[in-house]
Amino acid sequence: MPLARRLKTGDAVAIGLGSMIGAGVFSVWAPAIGVAGSGVLIALAIAAVVAYCNATASAQLAAAHPVAGGTYAYARAEIGPWWGFIAGWSFVVGKIASCAAMAMTFAAYAAPPGWQPAVAGLAVAALAAVNCFGVTRTALLTRILVACSLLGLAVVVAFGLAGSPVTAPISLQSASAYGVLQGAGLLFFAFAGYARIATMGEEVVDPARTIPRAITLALAGAVVVYTLVGITVLTVLGESATTSTAPLADVVAAVGWAPLEPLVRIAAAAASLGALLALLTGIGRTTLAMARERDVPSFFAKVDERWQVPRRAEIAIALLVITIVLVADLRGAIGFSSFGVLTYYLIANAAAFRQEGAARRYPRALQVLGALGCLLLVNTLPVVASLVGTAVIVAGVVYRLVRMRVQRPRT
Repeated sequence: MPLARRLKTGDAVAIGLGSMIGAGVFSVWAPAIGVAGSGVLIALAIAAVVAYCNATASAQLAAAHPVAGGTYAYARAEIGPWWGFIAGWSFVVGKIASCAAMAMTFAAYAAPPGWQPAVAGLAVAALAAVNCFGVTRTALLTRILVACSLLGLAVVVAFGLAGSPVTAPISLQSASAYGVLQGAGLLFFAFAGYARIATMGEEVVDPARTIPRAITLALAGAVVVYTLVGITVLTVLGESATTSTAPLADVVAAVGWAPLEPLVRIAAAAASLGALLALLTGIGRTTLAMARERDVPSFFAKVDERWQVPRRAEIAIALLVITIVLVADLRGAIGFSSFGVLTYYLIANAAAFRQEGAARRYPRALQVLGALGCLLLVNTLPVVASLVGTAVIVAGVVYRLVRMRVQRPRT
């Protein structure tokens, strides 16, 4: 049974913004500033350029292949099943780590110490339940959460830039070329939300027109927000930003507006929930697409007849994420997620490069730049994240080889 086409441009933009804004603003500044120093805005610009190249590749592919699954489906069609599998596997495992990180970020802002793992698990369960009752409910809730987070960010930027910084900004000498590139690799994690738009291609109205517009608008909006917030954090917190666990709450406290800190925490929680909701939605659709091709168990290919959503896949992903947030230490989750996402978009650029004729919407030079950018950034990520990411991809390849051997018809 096909999924229902109900999402319009505004819905798709809201889902993309919900994914990007929650991830980057509240999770990535401390590690990114820690490695890039005063060059963090340069790192942000590099990440944005690579993300734009990848966004145009995704838009071109989605317009030609308006089905669920994103690059998993696109790569299968353009360059072969194995490349599609690696893209889908990288996306699913990387974004499961992202889901856990977002759930823990929400709990860090919304729950007292000791209760955070339980609250994170409950948040995942609640949002998975929303996803199980129709995609229009997902889009509506995402709009509300994005509005709340943008309001909180506006307060941080306005009061932060209007106040006087209490610490000196990070010195220019602290920035290095390698550090800036590593910072770009970590910040790329924050821009990955537009993938959620592409992976929901089977549920978008007029996808050939809507998906490219929604991806461009969502990415542009995220770049503006990130730049303003990055300038504010650097200006107000300076070197102390590298050790802050809640930098935006610390910004308003540092400029003498501590009573606004609860508002910022509410906005942070809303943004994290928005990102988590969109992440769960995208992973569910990619799992559905992979199950249809039997790259994961076909049990997950079932679409609920009443609500027209991949309920089995949604529930399975939620249970896995809940397990992670209850038992795992998620340090390095951003690096691991970035590894998976950069691998995913490397394959997306390769698939878009192969498109010909009427399917081409953007110059091939953008896809070459996007692929080279992915390769460069993935090689600057923390070593542990890269090793674990490589091991997980190899495990997926071995799984598929075994499955193909078991399913091979006897002669």
